[in-house]
Order: sequence, then C-alpha cells, then structure tokens
Amino acid sequence: MPQIFPKWSNKAAKSAPLILVLLAIFGVFAVWYWWSPKNLDVGYRPDQPIPFSHKQHASNLNIDCMYCHNQAEKSPFAGVPATSTCMNCHTHQSNKDSLLLAGLMRSFNDGTPIPWKRIHKVPDYAYFDHSAHISVGIGCISCHGRIDQMIKVRQEEPLSMSWCLDCHRNPAPHLRPVNEVANMNYHQSDAYKKAALEKAKALNPPIESCSGCHR
Repeated sequence: MPQIFPKWSNKAAKSAPLILVLLAIFGVFAVWYWWSPKNLDVGYRPDQPIPFSHKQHASNLNIDCMYCHNQAEKSPFAGVPATSTCMNCHTHQSNKDSLLLAGLMRSFNDGTPIPWKRIHKVPDYAYFDHSAHISVGIGCISCHGRIDQMIKVRQEEPLSMSWCLDCHRNPAPHLRPVNEVANMNYHQSDAYKKAALEKAKALNPPIESCSGCHR
C-alpha cells in the first residue's frame, strides 16, 4: 500500500503543539496590546483641510487657547473657531494669497465652514463637560499634551474610562489656578501642591460612579 502522508508530516505533527502554543501567546499579546484602551487612538494625527500649526499660533505667537476655543470655559464642548475668528488676524496680513491660506480664504469668501477633522472625542455613551473641568482648574495639557508644540495635532492620551478614572481618583497633580489652565509651562509650586490636595478633597467628591458619566 502506498504511503499516504509524506515523511515531513511526522515532524509537522510533533511541532504542532509548539506552534499552537506560540499562536496562542501571540493572540493574547495582540489583544492585550492592540485592542487595549490604553492604545486606543493614541497617536491619531489626521491631515487637516488647512495646514494649521498650533506651534506657530499658540507658542510662537502666544495666542491663548481660549481665544480660538472660546466655548471651553462655558460649554460642554470646546468648539473650533469660526473662519471669521481666524480672519480677525489674517485680514491684516500681507500673505493672504499664500497657498497655505487658500482654504481659509475660500471659506471666508464663500461663507462655507472649514471641514476640520475631529481628533479628541470620548464615546457618545459617555458624558464629558469641558467647562466643568476648566472651572476647577484642570489644565489643557492634562488631556491634550503639549499641543503648543504640535505642528500637526495628535491625540496624546487614550481618553479611555480607566484613564479618566485615574484622574478622578487623584486629581491633585492636574489642578492649577483657573487662570492658569491654558498655560502650558505652568508647574505646581510647593505651596500650591498643598492647596491642590485640599481642593481635590473638596471636589464634591470626584465622580467615580457609573451615573456620573453614563447618563
């Protein structure tokens, strides 16, 4: 009777358990690393319809975050500036015909909004209020990183539930005077660290219950 299986199949059968173990280990690693909320969207940096540089505006020109995102202090949403806000400065510049500003000028002349791509977004089933965080002194840098150094904005933090809870359970390191929330170079002084701890204890208390965010 002719041999059904080739000789190498014997070695394959002996190696199969090891191969299955290695595949299982890789599967566990893939789920742990790539599907983990800790890695969810971190590093996301899409191309925008206009090459807007936060480094140029927020750092080099020292424009305050709240000038453009003027809803952040009083609304759940920070919002993006209207084209007219941009033109408050760009109207007076001599380079209005620059190709870099073509999209801005087209939006201003046509009255059509600029289709910015949103980067930072919590899931729709979670409630987040910008004004509630700013009003207690949570700095922009805690969630957005050194956005004043970004030529192209990227997502620095995972914005996952566990990441939010870490701050809710220990907000003191992120607290600062309210008038310093947009200051990217602010560092807690030794004197303010004690005040921040007292303030954190009085935050009514920090929200940890499910109903606080899932309403």
